[in-house]
Amino acid sequence: MKILFFGPNGSGKGTQGAIVKKKYGIPHIETGVIFRENISGGTELGKQAKAYIDRGELVPDSITIPMILDRLKEDDCKNGWLLDGFPRNLNQAKALDQALKAEGITLDIVIEMILDREIAKGRIMGRRLCVNDNNHPNNINIDAIKPDGDKCRICGGELKTRSDDQDEEAIDQRHNIYYDTETGTMAGVNYFKELSAKNNGVPRIIELDGRPGVQEVSQELLEKLEK
Repeated sequence: MKILFFGPNGSGKGTQGAIVKKKYGIPHIETGVIFRENISGGTELGKQAKAYIDRGELVPDSITIPMILDRLKEDDCKNGWLLDGFPRNLNQAKALDQALKAEGITLDIVIEMILDREIAKGRIMGRRLCVNDNNHPNNINIDAIKPDGDKCRICGGELKTRSDDQDEEAIDQRHNIYYDTETGTMAGVNYFKELSAKNNGVPRIIELDGRPGVQEVSQELLEKLEK
């Protein structure tokens, strides 16, 4: 089961990806982790990527995609994988599709978490972190996990906010890229949808409503994956 997972910041994509990883025993691969592993490991691609990063430049797709392909060829990916965080735009979607085909790798499923932009933004800004355990879910803008005043709903610990969660300009910039249907991430999602329509449903497209709670979304996701 080889999966691409799309969803805007604030949609809960990371949480759902972890659930799929546990259910199917496949690695949840995030591009940020791939970069860090290659750079810390001193690989040739890592050295090239670091040179761009040190100059404050974006790492080109000619380096990023080979890194991803190397990761997908590792032993733990033999039974499948879930790739999260790439592609981020239309050109990357096209390049990844071509690279996978060149390697004889068939993409089975594309998952898209659908969530209104303002709701996604509200969820990001509503996140609160428990000082005792960051995995305790607390969000002042989600009724199901709303904290008890200024205390963690799970353990009663103190809550804090991440500074980047309160940076509206940064959130808007990330969402500008994601929700762009001309050249951004949504354009990439639509590319794979068009590909599916042309190829008799390959890859299979799964659309998820990101508005309900975590359990409801994960139930819908697992039911659709089993079909």
